[in-house]
Amino acid sequence: MANISEELLAILRCPVTGSTLVQDGQSLLSTANGPEGTPLRYTIDEGIALLLRPEQITA
Repeated sequence: MANISEELLAILRCPVTGSTLVQDGQSLLSTANGPEGTPLRYTIDEGIALLLRPEQITA
């Protein structure tokens, strides 16, 4: 499992809510609720945080 460094987490922000992010396994969670009323989840792929909404990621 790739961990995002504390230094990087300190500066990363959710692109939708502007809130800080916390690592939860292989993803990052926003600390504020998004438009749907729940925290937004962003995938970490090979150590790189994909700060795009799921509908913006193409397979």
